[in-house]
Amino acid sequence: MGAICGHDGQVARNLGVSGVPVAVRATRPGWRDPRLLVGLLIVAVSVVAGARLLASADDSVSVWAVAADMGAGDTVTSDDLVARRVRFGNGADLDRYFGSDAALPDGLQLLRGIGAGELLPRTAVGAAEESGLLQVPIAVDAEQVPPAVAAGSTIDIYLIPTAGSDCGSPCSGEPVLTGVTVVDASTVDEGFAATGKRQLVVGVEADEASRFFKALGAGDGPTITIVRRG
Repeated sequence: MGAICGHDGQVARNLGVSGVPVAVRATRPGWRDPRLLVGLLIVAVSVVAGARLLASADDSVSVWAVAADMGAGDTVTSDDLVARRVRFGNGADLDRYFGSDAALPDGLQLLRGIGAGELLPRTAVGAAEESGLLQVPIAVDAEQVPPAVAAGSTIDIYLIPTAGSDCGSPCSGEPVLTGVTVVDASTVDEGFAATGKRQLVVGVEADEASRFFKALGAGDGPTITIVRRG
């Protein structure tokens, strides 16, 4: 062994090295090592951020929305509705709608048209006996109705005099009914196929219905024309 050490020392002297380097062992970081503390801090921040993200994802609530277009005067039942999960920025906004976890009041009737998928606001419904709306059926030539008119559409109704006739003020060029909501609308196939007419059912106040029928009866068979709004 001594001979080997002597040989190593001679080699080291020949190479001009004053001594043989000593190997350094890797040591485990202690609890006070800054790198360990930074790592623990990163893990803690990640856990807190993840917990907050999961909590925010659970803030949504289930409320009622209409499944298909509905018009003023329509009676609303649970069969007409679907549940939608919504996240409100302000908790007070939830009070404006009907939560799907509670029973829907009986006898609700729409006071205005609502489109498919739209949330059902409390201000858009009332008790059937309080709405005061009548559902009035109107047979209209298919070419006098825009194709896009459907349940929930808002329309104006005009009376156009037939050739060679004069229906007076009802045919003055002003709408006889303005801004009424279509409760139901048939297609040509569903309507009066033999005559090429479509049936529209509109929700109107009693005095509006009276005014419409008086205007319709005042002329000599005026043509009903529908103008869709929006």
